[in-house]
Amino acid sequence: MTTTIGPADAAAPSAAAGKYRWVVVGLLFLAMVVNYVDRQTLGLLKPALTEEFGWSETDYADLVFWFQAAYAIAYLTWGRVMDRMGARFGFGLAYLIWHVGHIATAAATSFGGFVAARVLLGLGEGGGFPGGIKAVTEWFPKKERALATGLFNAGTNIGAIVTPLVVPAIVLAWGWQAAFIVTGVAGLIWLPIWLLVYRRPREHPKVSAGELAYIEQDPPDTVEKVAWTKLLGYRETWAYAIGKFLIDPVWWMFLFWLPDFLGKRYGLDLKTFGPPLVAIYLLSDVGSVGGGWMSSRFMHMGWSINRARKVTMLICALLALPVAFAAFASNLWVAVLIIGVATAAHQGFSANLYTLPSDVFPRSAVASVIGIGGMLGAIGGMVFSKYVGFILERLGTYTPIFVIAATAYLLALLVVHLLTPKMEPVKL
Repeated sequence: MTTTIGPADAAAPSAAAGKYRWVVVGLLFLAMVVNYVDRQTLGLLKPALTEEFGWSETDYADLVFWFQAAYAIAYLTWGRVMDRMGARFGFGLAYLIWHVGHIATAAATSFGGFVAARVLLGLGEGGGFPGGIKAVTEWFPKKERALATGLFNAGTNIGAIVTPLVVPAIVLAWGWQAAFIVTGVAGLIWLPIWLLVYRRPREHPKVSAGELAYIEQDPPDTVEKVAWTKLLGYRETWAYAIGKFLIDPVWWMFLFWLPDFLGKRYGLDLKTFGPPLVAIYLLSDVGSVGGGWMSSRFMHMGWSINRARKVTMLICALLALPVAFAAFASNLWVAVLIIGVATAAHQGFSANLYTLPSDVFPRSAVASVIGIGGMLGAIGGMVFSKYVGFILERLGTYTPIFVIAATAYLLALLVVHLLTPKMEPVKL
């Protein structure tokens, strides 16, 4: 069934006309929960697997490196795939691939086996955010996209909360292999639901004419297809991509090394990681939703997209600064608060950075720009993972790592502002 609207409906679009678009956000939220359970499981098991397989700090950094290398290539490719296939089948395919990689980790018996499984995981997970942003672009007007992105991105934090609560219990009961099998098989339940529920708004029988008018209130795109190489010629593409290059490595570091930091600095282990990690990622959730809400609120107050996004990003960048001193905290919960505020700041900053492509590019180019930025973000993560491994191997301290984490956001905002001083729609 195809929904149509008449002139009267289009004249006064109202958010009260329907709420089905939030069902889509709910599905994306659940997918991101699963995404981060799959992604974080290895980091949580780092101490145990390091002992069992004799990994060095450099070995573990190499595992992260190869996952990010696959993620970088896939992110770019998936961006284009999403623009061609659409979010329904594109996201579904990516989801299936990353689950196969996650479950296959249980069969690894050598370092090469772990690398192969993580590469497959990265190839699939590289489609997660291009697909999610593509879906948000299809289902939301510009003034709600930061909020919608923040809400589904909050699923990453819930996934990071679920992992230390669920995985240790599975490992202690059945061994580390079961952690990958049980969580992987359980996560597959989401896939048929997505394929059954998701359609574009105009093709969905549960979208009212009023809600469709609200979704489509922005001026229509004038460009149907955009060559990938052409996008590289725009400053707006590089504003987003360089911003991702600077901030994504910080989040990767927290995700893959935070259990290790808490273990080395405060003596935590698989049985005691849970409460501190849960607290940190609960704060991250507040930042994810709050950052999206704040810029959307500013826009409802009459601020321009440019002002609303950048003021919100500035607030988040300033909140990240204290993490430079996290390694000096003598009390566990002081460190948890400092790191939690920094991860919240990252999520708030990221929710607004993620909307930049949809703010300035036509819908047909959004996922491709997201893919380019994601690729650079993963490349930045590759470089940073090597740096983290080197610092921990040679110096044995997280302080230089946290200093970079503290300053990355102000630098990213400066780059975004210099390259897109007004955040105006790109004329292709």
